[in-house]
Amino acid sequence: MSLDDIVGQRHILGEGKLLRKMIEYGRLGNTIFYGPSGTGKTTVAYIAAKISEKKFYKLNATNAGVSDIKNIISDIGGFSSQKGILLYLDEIQNFNKKQQQSLLEVIESGNITLIASTTENPYFYIYNAILSRSTVFEFKPIEADDILKAIYRAVEITQKDFQNVKIELHADAAKHIANMANGDVRRALNAVELCVYGTYSDKNEKIIIDLETAVQASQKKAITYDKLGDNHYDILSAFQKSIRGSDPDAATHYLARLVSADDLLSICRRLMVIACEDVGMAYPSAVSIVKSCIDCALQLGFPEARIPLSQAVILLATAPKSNSAILAIDAAISDIQTGKVGEILPHLRDSHYSGAKKMGRGIDYKFPHDFPNHYVKQQYLPDTLKDKQYYAPQNNKFEKSIERYRKGLIKDEL
Repeated sequence: MSLDDIVGQRHILGEGKLLRKMIEYGRLGNTIFYGPSGTGKTTVAYIAAKISEKKFYKLNATNAGVSDIKNIISDIGGFSSQKGILLYLDEIQNFNKKQQQSLLEVIESGNITLIASTTENPYFYIYNAILSRSTVFEFKPIEADDILKAIYRAVEITQKDFQNVKIELHADAAKHIANMANGDVRRALNAVELCVYGTYSDKNEKIIIDLETAVQASQKKAITYDKLGDNHYDILSAFQKSIRGSDPDAATHYLARLVSADDLLSICRRLMVIACEDVGMAYPSAVSIVKSCIDCALQLGFPEARIPLSQAVILLATAPKSNSAILAIDAAISDIQTGKVGEILPHLRDSHYSGAKKMGRGIDYKFPHDFPNHYVKQQYLPDTLKDKQYYAPQNNKFEKSIERYRKGLIKDEL
């Protein structure tokens, strides 16, 4: 197999691309392959070892340890590894800090080329000492058209095992398998294998893979989702940003992904945040409606929970938007954290105890309900912050009414 046999990944393996040139010249250094399963990471590592004529070792971090790495190091300079060693460490995110640190000797010696692969964001799960000594290449999900090429090639290769039986793959079946694989070539090839061996019989002269057979072999589309992984946060991020961007169609799409993963709690939590953070003061009652929808969803459970959740999502996506609430509280917290606090003014301090008046507590406080419109001008912020404005009404109907009301109070008071 050569690099030309790899489907997809043209952004890093196309003609003239950096990774391809490094592999072709046998000069690939320490690298990290980041991307979902079934996108060619292991195959590319194997081809790199073959072209450079290095001895190929493969470990999986889920069951490997420091002793395995030491055993590989002991092979340096051996008869079969005179041109060097290429160590492919799969799922490196499963190594703890100590185990990852043990790789530094491997990386810095120059005698072993390390290719570490991960399905999780390396900048979250791989320690800086490893990252700073490696080049990160991102492998992306394979497009359906590219997976089709791999499917037809797999049928051609498999045909060699059935010299007296013709394998006939229908075009609609191939497209179905490619679409249901969701960017994972390995999943598509497993489905093809299942179709072939599931329909083979000594009595048949043909193995026919039609749409019905393909549907049985790949009944549910693979959804890349891990509640503790990077993809989980990517979907939630896209979900919130679509609602914030007032796109109900995209928001519903990402809701469907979360529903398909049965992640009810994440949906509910994120909807409550969005109602306050992104809709906020533009439509204050939205949070009450969303809370009611969430209560319904939690009582119903899936599959019925999808209905009130969809209602909440569409409501939020089509509602007017304001982030004045989060801007106000974050600005106030920022002042607190940087020491901009100041003393609470005497007239605002607690005066419900004997001796309070002697200490000047609450003496000059004006009770707003004793004044017209229940308002009287007085200072509430500490002296060091007296002119600070945290809340700024934004340009929407509700907050404009708030601004008019507040301006009216001040005008009347004057």
